[in-house]
Amino acid sequence: MISEVLSGLRMNLGVLAQSNPKQRAVNRSPRVRPSRARACFSGVLLLCWFACCLLLVGCSTPSTAPVSSREYSPGTSLRGASSYRIRKGDTLYSIAWRAGVDHRRLASWNGIRAPYTIYPGQRLRLQPPASSTATARSKAAGKTRSAATGQASSSRATAAQRRPAAARSPGTRSAGGASVSPVSSPPGGAGTLHWRWPAKGKLVQGFVANDRSRQGIKIAGTFGQPIRAAEAGKVVYSGSGLIGYGRLIIIKHNKNYLSAYGHNRKIFVDEGAQVARGERIGEMGKTGDGQPILHFEIRRNGEPVNPLRLLPRQG
Repeated sequence: MISEVLSGLRMNLGVLAQSNPKQRAVNRSPRVRPSRARACFSGVLLLCWFACCLLLVGCSTPSTAPVSSREYSPGTSLRGASSYRIRKGDTLYSIAWRAGVDHRRLASWNGIRAPYTIYPGQRLRLQPPASSTATARSKAAGKTRSAATGQASSSRATAAQRRPAAARSPGTRSAGGASVSPVSSPPGGAGTLHWRWPAKGKLVQGFVANDRSRQGIKIAGTFGQPIRAAEAGKVVYSGSGLIGYGRLIIIKHNKNYLSAYGHNRKIFVDEGAQVARGERIGEMGKTGDGQPILHFEIRRNGEPVNPLRLLPRQG
């Protein structure tokens, strides 16, 4: 009896299971294996760890700060740089011109003697060594002490001249009666140079001391007209390696003075050539805006000076 009841219940339950499709779908749904779940979880953790590592590396990478000894592009300004690697076409004068220092100082800092031969790949110091700076300071202090001593001696001499003649020691002569010869200008000074205008034309831009873009004057003229040496000297640079000058000529007139002629259409002199005052050295070219212009500079001991103070007044 009991067995018949149990068999009847089993049959009823089977019919119910077959009549409920949702239940059959649930029963047939595949189970997620525990090993596959663990693998998925591990993959997610690995991706998170990799992303965190990338974030930390990006934050810890230091930014590269520019230094003054970086490699400079050809022809760019070298003012403020500590060193420079020489390229083909450079001369000591052109490098000193770009650095705004006197060529003799540049040669002295690097132990280079005349005729100032340099080689591509050679690195030049563009700032004075620390020992040179200390020496310059000590010399300046010595000059100050000497000036103070000279002023004291001058004061004593003036007091002695003001004494009565009887009070002076025997044999002393008054300096007031002696003739004083005029002091001649030192060799290589501006007094020994006779500047002339390098080209005919109209002055369209003047000199501004604190403006690096106006360290000379600009003369407007005719395309192809002659450019002449403002004074006799030696050509120390002839080429187009300095940005902003076009075809450029630099002439050394003496140990102190250099002159530069920029934006030439043609250049008729080579480096090392001796030129006379008024000699034709080039032809006027054009600037970027197409205007025929001569850019003219004069530098004394590496520092730009106003050419209008040295050139004769135009009529």
